Amino acid sequence: MWRTVGSLCLSWAPSLLLCLILGILVAFLAYCAYVQYIHLKYDHIPGPPRDSFLMGHTTTLKKASENYRVVHDLFLRWAEEYGPVYKINILHHVVLCPTSPEAVKEFMMSPKYPKDPYAYNRLFYLFGKRFLGKGLLTDPDHNHWYKQRRIIDPAFSHTYLMQMVGVFNEKAEQLMEQLAEKADGKQQVSLHAVINCVTLDVITKVAFGMDLGLVEGNQSAFPNAISMVLKGMAQYMHDPFMEYMPRHWSFIRQVQESAELLRKTGRECIMRRKQAMLDGEELPKDILTKILKCAEQEDGLDDEIMLDNFITFFIAGQETTANQLSFTMMELTRQPEITQRLRQEIDDVIGFKKDIGFEDISNLAYMTQVLKESLRMYPPGPGTSRYTKDDTIIEGIRIPGGVTLAFNTYVMGRMEKFFPDPYKFDPERFNPSAPKPNYCYFPFALGPRSCLGQVFSQLEARVVLSKLLQRYEFELVPGQSFELMDTGTLRPRDGVVCTLRPRK
Repeated sequence: MWRTVGSLCLSWAPSLLLCLILGILVAFLAYCAYVQYIHLKYDHIPGPPRDSFLMGHTTTLKKASENYRVVHDLFLRWAEEYGPVYKINILHHVVLCPTSPEAVKEFMMSPKYPKDPYAYNRLFYLFGKRFLGKGLLTDPDHNHWYKQRRIIDPAFSHTYLMQMVGVFNEKAEQLMEQLAEKADGKQQVSLHAVINCVTLDVITKVAFGMDLGLVEGNQSAFPNAISMVLKGMAQYMHDPFMEYMPRHWSFIRQVQESAELLRKTGRECIMRRKQAMLDGEELPKDILTKILKCAEQEDGLDDEIMLDNFITFFIAGQETTANQLSFTMMELTRQPEITQRLRQEIDDVIGFKKDIGFEDISNLAYMTQVLKESLRMYPPGPGTSRYTKDDTIIEGIRIPGGVTLAFNTYVMGRMEKFFPDPYKFDPERFNPSAPKPNYCYFPFALGPRSCLGQVFSQLEARVVLSKLLQRYEFELVPGQSFELMDTGTLRPRDGVVCTLRPRK
């Protein structure tokens, strides 16, 4: 009997194998037909030639982003070559890249266009580990996002943030004390590294009541964990197949461990605070306390969603401000006239005070212009995306629905037609009396989905920059480049390594 069954199996094996091969072939041909349908649907829109029928522009994009190079320079070149709307193909997916102010206004200012679910759902997990989930940054469901925003908004109100200026001063003053030991004109200091410590100390203290003491030299795994998840995010978005390639597995494991560390820390922090609330303990007046109290009034907020936002605050609240300040200092090392004018304003408004008040910050008008110009040339978050399910028209071009629209402030900020002489660092572009093009500049996005933390970020940036220029002269170490690198956010490639001297 068993011999008969074995013989039947052997006789069926070729047939089963043939059926499997035919099934795979039919599925592949069906997929190819779908890709061809997508091509026909969008091929009337200008764009660069595809690298291949199936992979689209994947090879070119991957090459442009190797070694953390800035892929947005390629997007800028394509925008100038192919006009106000061009397309990018990635397998069966199409991304349209408008550089039209009217399109920015239409799609970013209206709540009816959600964030692109294809891009942002990919960030729910990072190599199989929950990462940004459905927090404020990534949630494509407008109603669900709006509930979160309503709960979290009060913690970032002007009134509440005014109470945080003391922490900005405290942490920035600790940095000044550390730099005083190195300000001999000889020791080299990576400004990006030390500013990173300040911004991470600030966000953990004012948001979660944690005191890491990084500025004072305490060791922590957090800076490396944040750097790893950002690098992982950049690689993951540019190369969706890398997790299946053994040569990347060591890197992927480090990224997974970093994501786990951040979520584990967040979970412990939230659980401790909730327990303290139940026990009637005195609570710190930080962002987490405010959010938990607001959540109680709004039928709560799921713990995993809270964690998603914990990770978002941790990364966005530290990384983007540190990068903006580092870019600003990098540019000021070759702009002596702008630096002198900034110092004069600081002398007039702040003088020798160590504690910078909220009113002082409000009076730093020229510094605001400098920081805005820094964000035009070097936006840490270079773009965002929206999704349109309905047919529309952009710049006279028919756009079939069901497509992603990628808006890029880095690209539009460097286009001559919007900003004359775009590679010149000129804060006068943002003088209140200067003419400014509308809907070409959006480093914090625009409309209802604009960045919740932009006021927080710019208050902190003005306090730290004021103290740096109030106390020290900076000189860039020879051999430093002004190149950028893309690690999920844009940052100075060489770290802005300087020598310092006390200001006379």
